[in-house]
Amino acid sequence: MSAVEVRRPIIYLCVSAVLALGSLLVTGAGGTTGAGPPSSSPPPPAPQAACEQIRESLRPVGPLPAPGAMPPGSTMAQIAQRGRLIVAVDQGKYLVGYRNPLTGGLEGSDIDIVRLIAAAIFGDPDRVQYIVVPIADRDKVIERRQVDMVVNTYSVTCARQRKVEYSTAYLAGSQRVLVPAGSGVAEIEDLAGQRVCTSRGSTNEEVLRALPVRLEVVTLPSIADCVVELQRGRVAAVSSEDVILAGLAAQDPQVEVVGRELLSSQYAVGMSPQTPDLVRFVNAVLERARADGTLAASNRRWLSVLDPLPPVAPARYRD
Repeated sequence: MSAVEVRRPIIYLCVSAVLALGSLLVTGAGGTTGAGPPSSSPPPPAPQAACEQIRESLRPVGPLPAPGAMPPGSTMAQIAQRGRLIVAVDQGKYLVGYRNPLTGGLEGSDIDIVRLIAAAIFGDPDRVQYIVVPIADRDKVIERRQVDMVVNTYSVTCARQRKVEYSTAYLAGSQRVLVPAGSGVAEIEDLAGQRVCTSRGSTNEEVLRALPVRLEVVTLPSIADCVVELQRGRVAAVSSEDVILAGLAAQDPQVEVVGRELLSSQYAVGMSPQTPDLVRFVNAVLERARADGTLAASNRRWLSVLDPLPPVAPARYRD
């Protein structure tokens, strides 16, 4: 009984078409209801204070409870009583989090993580209400407690940890660039003086702006929007994590992923710092999925287009 709410029109790629989805508004979420024309947005505000060390996650406590038998008074029990897990995802990232046009369902490596967590709480992986949000709003929906968690190639950063408590990482990725095939671009330096698009509010934006090479950084709500601009010839390249770009390249033979790693990322489930029991529970779910090969199997299923295959990230705890 999965459901989806969409906060803006999402334009994403299928194998042979660009599909336009209608939008629904998430009550009280705010935000934009359209991608609009690309623009060179101002640099993000400076951080409040120096933030250099990423802290590790919270260790699971004891064995996982049986589905349908969550500890009384726990965050998981509250979710079980509600009858559904509420998760912020993306539906425009092919192979990671996307809507299958044939079935209408959400699929991908991130969606596999959501289904594992729902199955651990309910015994039913479909007991999920999916909320589709722009990249820049992931922190906001957690702060406002509009979702139980975010599973959306959500890379762990020191700055984000001011507001978000992360699970252990479940996947590693690296930031690279997507360009038209045969463009002659081999590295980011070849794009000096040109327009490079990425998702607004992402760590990719920060990396591009900090590079010594002069780029005109363009930001849009999603990487799918950036790809549309690349197809129109309005930007010279798109920069994001390789697991996202690989899905785009798999759909369109006219583009290719090039260049060295600009940033290494660790993807994890983002939750509220006010729900540490849920963080420990999710980490227990991920521990089991590492041990029984479920995470590795998900990577092979969705991300085998990448060479090498992204590794399953090891668990690291601070307590």
